[in-house]
Amino acid sequence: MAIGGALRTPTGKKEMHRTGRIGWLRAAVLGANDGILSTSSLVLGVAAAHATHSSVLLAGVAGLVAGAMSMAAGEYVSVHSQADTEQAELELEREELKEDDKGEHQELMAIYVERGLNPSLAKQVADQLMAHDALGAHARDELGISETVRARPIQAALASAGSFAVGASMPLLVTAVAPAERLIVVVSATSLLFLALLGGWAAHVGGARVAMGAIRVTFWGALAMAVTAGVGSLFGTVR
Repeated sequence: MAIGGALRTPTGKKEMHRTGRIGWLRAAVLGANDGILSTSSLVLGVAAAHATHSSVLLAGVAGLVAGAMSMAAGEYVSVHSQADTEQAELELEREELKEDDKGEHQELMAIYVERGLNPSLAKQVADQLMAHDALGAHARDELGISETVRARPIQAALASAGSFAVGASMPLLVTAVAPAERLIVVVSATSLLFLALLGGWAAHVGGARVAMGAIRVTFWGALAMAVTAGVGSLFGTVR
């Protein structure tokens, strides 16, 4: 039996699987990455435009607050749309089960035959699963909806907003303590380090290659910061 990301075997042993982390991990990594990248890019862009140290810091704080709220709202709306779609599909499936129970048995049986079971065994499996939980069986095997990957809007919104704020606070703290004359260099270097660590950690938690995860995030982060700093320098004014 699956419990979140854990699968309990007949012997009582728990097997941990990473699929249970998909929802919160995606939102958390996206939020933290965006927090580091957008805040550091904003700081670099304003600093490259020759703004004062206090103005750069103020822009960073404003970016943190606005970004966290935007991430929460955007994630909630998008994931809620997914949840609404899932609910509509389940309602449709519930109606089909009421109207054509025999046809739904045949449909589920055909799915199991396609997956490799012989027809007689597929019929037994379909009959037993539908007797236990007909809607759950169709949701999982026909629609691909399960508790592990169900859309959770509030969880996603909180994870995105919180991780964005944590990510954004890193370059913001560096900005607060870095000397004004070396602000761009220090913020750039530390932000790239933060991004590399985040990419490596996300890859590790997700079971992917750590080095590739770190390189991928760092490359795109460096590109974004360079472009933003370039725009700030191009349109900035000398004090």
